[in-house]
Formats: sequence, C-alpha cells, structure tokens
Amino acid sequence: MSEHDVQREVSELQAKSATAARIFDLRRIIGGLFVLYGIIVTIAGINPSDATLDKAEGININLWTGLGMLLLGIFFLVWLRLRPTPPPVPEEKKDA
Repeated sequence: MSEHDVQREVSELQAKSATAARIFDLRRIIGGLFVLYGIIVTIAGINPSDATLDKAEGININLWTGLGMLLLGIFFLVWLRLRPTPPPVPEEKKDA
C-alpha cells in the first residue's frame, strides 16, 4: 500500500467523522425533540376542557407551554443552522 493510498483513506475517514459529528450534534437532537413535543402540547392546548382550565386557575398551561417549547426548539435549530459544528482539525505531525 503506497503512501498516497494511506493518505486518501485517512482523508475519507476524516470526512466521515466530520459528517457523523454534524449528524449527532446535540442541538439538532434537543431542537427536534422540543419542536415535536411543542407541537403535541400546543395541539392539546388548542381546545382545553373546562376541568383543565379550572385546575390551572383559568390559564391555558398546555398552550403556553407548547408555544414555549416550540420557540425553544426553533431557537436550537436556528442556532445549529447559523453556527454549524466546525470540522475536526487534523492532527499535525510533531516531527520538527
């Protein structure tokens, strides 16, 4: 195996590593879950029952919590879009 082949394999592995780091970024996971749960809770809060409103002293908690979760999830996803994870810097040889 020549040195060129080894370098090519190393660069391919680094590209795969950078892609995996971007896919499993916590901001994507947290943002996605908050958006999903926010949608579910907001839908539950659109038509509250009288018993639910009485428990919360007249405040539609499901609606407000769902909207807050949606905003937080969107914030995480926008943050991910505006400041993506930088690719890992390859280690340099210390043969000086």
